[in-house]
Amino acid sequence: MATVGESNEWDTLLQQGMGPTQQAFLDLVRRTKDTKHYCANVIWGDVQTPDYVRAMLRLVVDFHGTPDDIEAGVEGRIARARLIGQEGRTYHVVLDQEALRTNIGGSDVMRAQLVRLLESFDLPGLKLGVIPDRAERYVYPGHSFGIFDGKRVEIELYGECPTRTDQQEIDAYERAFSLLERSAVYGDVAKALIREELAVLGAPETES
Repeated sequence: MATVGESNEWDTLLQQGMGPTQQAFLDLVRRTKDTKHYCANVIWGDVQTPDYVRAMLRLVVDFHGTPDDIEAGVEGRIARARLIGQEGRTYHVVLDQEALRTNIGGSDVMRAQLVRLLESFDLPGLKLGVIPDRAERYVYPGHSFGIFDGKRVEIELYGECPTRTDQQEIDAYERAFSLLERSAVYGDVAKALIREELAVLGAPETES
């Protein structure tokens, strides 16, 4: 079974293609009961629509020159979404408002993605927050990252996706997440921010 490990293992997986890479993350998510994720500028992977995933993976393949097995990657990422609400898993996700605006795949893709994000507020075990652009920050801006069962951190960078398992480093990311959470809004206030972005795209008002 493939696993996501230190950055050299990530590099190896990436060179094998999107299928093996997404399968490795799927395996990790299957083993995890509690996930925290901060997304600075893109929508969290587990609630991405298939078209958004395709557009994202196309950017990765083109940038890194990796094998073009995008559909296999889409299948792996969508399979992660099916784990939400299963076996008592919990997810706490914080998005920057920039993630709602970053244009991945064009306006049609983004409209569908934002509608999907609105629907995601009702998913069992998922707590979803958005940090408004003008919200006061309690930690300096950084990169996207995920914390898995408080035992490992996956960091999202251009050149690699390093894993951190040292407790001191994990504790630093836990502190960062708690400070990011302080800036976030939830529930109807977060939904209103998403609807504002839908309105900019010219989408009809969406009920949720």
